[in-house]
Amino acid sequence: MNVVRWGMIGCGSVAERKSGPAFYKAPGSALVAVMGRRLEAVTDYAARHGIARTYTDVDALINDPEVDAVYIATPPDSHHAYSLKVAAAGKHCCVEKPMALNAGQSREMQRVFADAGLHLFVSYYRRSLPRFQQVRQWLQQGRIGEVRHLSWTLTKAPSPKDLDGSANWRTDPAVAGGGYFADLASHGFDLFQYLLGDIVEVAGFTARQAGLYAAEDAVSASWRFASGALGMGCWSFVADRREDRVEIIGSQGRIGFSVFDEHPVELHADEDISLEIPHHDHIQWHHVLGMNAQIRGESRHPAVAAEALKTDWVMDQILKRH
Repeated sequence: MNVVRWGMIGCGSVAERKSGPAFYKAPGSALVAVMGRRLEAVTDYAARHGIARTYTDVDALINDPEVDAVYIATPPDSHHAYSLKVAAAGKHCCVEKPMALNAGQSREMQRVFADAGLHLFVSYYRRSLPRFQQVRQWLQQGRIGEVRHLSWTLTKAPSPKDLDGSANWRTDPAVAGGGYFADLASHGFDLFQYLLGDIVEVAGFTARQAGLYAAEDAVSASWRFASGALGMGCWSFVADRREDRVEIIGSQGRIGFSVFDEHPVELHADEDISLEIPHHDHIQWHHVLGMNAQIRGESRHPAVAAEALKTDWVMDQILKRH
């Protein structure tokens, strides 16, 4: 399989620039079909991105014989059902993150694909980004000695949509599995476990401090990595301003970076280093290359369901999900 032919379910904002173009621009990759519920929207997307076939029926796209693998670019509440349809069709799959509404759904998804000998990926693309590969390299080289602690602060002010009560699936727990925390913190927890190993114990508190929507708007948590390193986080989506700062403290130095913002990646150890490492225009570019390479049997990609399950477990503990 020289070229992996993808079909995409969903053509919303995440597919406009972050992911969709990477599937048809990356070497060895093609986006041959797209599905959307509204004919006008999916036809418009396909025309602008040069995609040959459009569908408004999810089963029709999944069973298209010209599609080798399916990318599910929809909110989390549909990931479980859609992915099981993909597995039944005997095709590889990538689901957007979070993987599903809870670890129970995700565990079944992972098992079904494993039993079928198919690949199930999750769009935790930060594992593949060059800026975090640099952080991982520093850690593996022992530049800061033994890792002692990780802390993450992520805050932002309410958006106009939050304030006026507009419909927003990201703050509807029935659709998103939580609020902004479920949507955004999952990226961080997946990245931290890629960098520092599994989280084995976690506890947290949630609150609806502003009461603007049904989901939590403030979260604090602490956890322990299998290595013995500790972690803590503070997330507020009703704060005064935006902040995104991670610090990894070691016995011989520190590493600082942002999960979402493109601030410099910093090393403070035997020497001080500050590196500007910009993202690709299509941020899932490296993720797409990695998935296709694993599908072709050329290499292993780190953003797989078995790894994503670990983050779902962490999120379940903090959000008290079942």
